[in-house]
Amino acid sequence: MKLYNYFRSSASFRVRIALALKGLPYDYIPVHLVKGEHQSEAYRQVSPTTLVPTFETDAGEHLTQSMAIIEYLDETHPEPALLPQDPMARAQVRSLAQLVACEIHPLNNLRVLKYLVKELKLDDEAKNTWYRHWCRDGLEAFERQLVQFPPSTYCWGETPTLADCCLVPQIFNARRFNTSFDGLPRTLAVFDACMQHEAFQKAQPSSCPDNEP
Repeated sequence: MKLYNYFRSSASFRVRIALALKGLPYDYIPVHLVKGEHQSEAYRQVSPTTLVPTFETDAGEHLTQSMAIIEYLDETHPEPALLPQDPMARAQVRSLAQLVACEIHPLNNLRVLKYLVKELKLDDEAKNTWYRHWCRDGLEAFERQLVQFPPSTYCWGETPTLADCCLVPQIFNARRFNTSFDGLPRTLAVFDACMQHEAFQKAQPSSCPDNEP
């Protein structure tokens, strides 16, 4: 198996966490987004979307989109499960995961931030204010949803799920932009619990071979 990814990409980070949780070995293929390597013809042959991550199975088939990749891994390597068995619990976990992947992340990923600067001529402070506003808005919604669930170590229950795979990378990125975490105790408690787990430590950007300061 191969994972084409960028160490700082939160979508790639999600998949690295899932692979680590399941103890699955893979070849790490770096694709440097800032240097534009994802736009190369060679990478376009791997991923027509020119996005990361792209997962290559042992059979040579390619999958894009982190959520699809993680659910594929969960279906083909079901232990440990990243989604609960109960239908309502599965939906709740997916809801938390999608709050990050579909609401927070798309407004703040690298290509959006670059567009704000290059095309709309925002300076760095305005760009960073944009990031902090939408990230904080989404994390507040995440906290409100979490507190409606029974107390637990992770987002849902006592083992990591798809929701934790999504939350942790978002917190990492939010820290880079000095986003305020005030008033988010449940969310931060989950993050801290995750970062005590070996799989999350192994998957973090500083552990990646293409990590840069």
